[in-house]
Amino acid sequence: MTMIDLEARLDAALPTVREHASAVDADAAFPEASIEALTRHGLMGLTLPESVGGSGATPTQFATAMSSVAEACGSTSMVYLMHLVSAAVLGSATPTGHADVLPALADGSQLATLAFSEAGSRSHFWSPVSRLERTGDTSVLEARKSWVTSANEADVWVSSVLAADTTGPTDSELYLVRRDTPGVSISGGFDGLGLRGNDSAPAHLDVTVTDADRLGDPVSGFGLMMQVVLPWFALGNAAVSVGLARGALQGAITHVTASRMEHLDSTISDLPTVRAYVAKAWTSLAAHDALLFDTARRMAEPDEGTVLAVLATKAGCNEMALAVTETALRVSGGAAFSRQVGIDRPYRDARAGFVMAPTSDALFEFAGRALCGMELF
Repeated sequence: MTMIDLEARLDAALPTVREHASAVDADAAFPEASIEALTRHGLMGLTLPESVGGSGATPTQFATAMSSVAEACGSTSMVYLMHLVSAAVLGSATPTGHADVLPALADGSQLATLAFSEAGSRSHFWSPVSRLERTGDTSVLEARKSWVTSANEADVWVSSVLAADTTGPTDSELYLVRRDTPGVSISGGFDGLGLRGNDSAPAHLDVTVTDADRLGDPVSGFGLMMQVVLPWFALGNAAVSVGLARGALQGAITHVTASRMEHLDSTISDLPTVRAYVAKAWTSLAAHDALLFDTARRMAEPDEGTVLAVLATKAGCNEMALAVTETALRVSGGAAFSRQVGIDRPYRDARAGFVMAPTSDALFEFAGRALCGMELF
């Protein structure tokens, strides 16, 4: 896939995403029309190989797409991110009983998501506390998942669970579970501060699975989470933060350059302090945008610094988005607080990233371990 092809597809899909963004946020509604637009323009199989109907996009193209969608609508970007990360891990370890899943994810006829987080391990998503129970040739996967994005809409869930007869917190396995499988129940809807249309909800799984539903080898879940899920999710989540920050800052610049103070016969941007705030925010955004794409290049050609870059990039971009959206609100004043400028939505959406597992605090601690030559786990 060339960058020109990606840009053309995004140009075609994003007007619909932008059109529905405000209503998705106001109504806490799943961004159905936006996901349909991404599907219609061939973006749902972005990183899957061409052999299964995907586009074979690089990490750099993935980051470009995620930041662009996030700039248009944060809720849509989170649904899209979970789909692409799920597709990535299913593509790397496709369950033997679900050979048809990848083409369906690539053409958008099925939507995928991750079911990892549990109350017992909080933001340490890599350590489920639920345990698989063997019952002869089959097993029972019983788990209470805290927040499943697209819970009421995703057809395919990748769920984590501790393997049977193990004791270590990282002795886990991943299974493909269909949302319509008997034993899957979803509790309520999502009414959050931001990302209001991402349809995140608690879920209880009490389902029968077999080895044909498992991703990869026995007790390989932790490895798949660290080697596939974490890098793709961290990069994509960082890109979402960059897109949200860019949207907020551009909205602020548009506002301060157009809004006049009639009694002074000047614009808000004529105030030196406002211009300085804008410049500082742009500098931080540009620096983290560069970090994002440097990490994307490292993912394509891994080296000894790739793990550190992945850890630091999500944390750094999440924190940057907090600061830049705060500045956008500050310089725009009461108009932005009353929603008429459109900064409030990216401001609220940006506050999800730093508390989303792995949290910024956890990632900075892991990055510090890496810098000091210590084991991460």
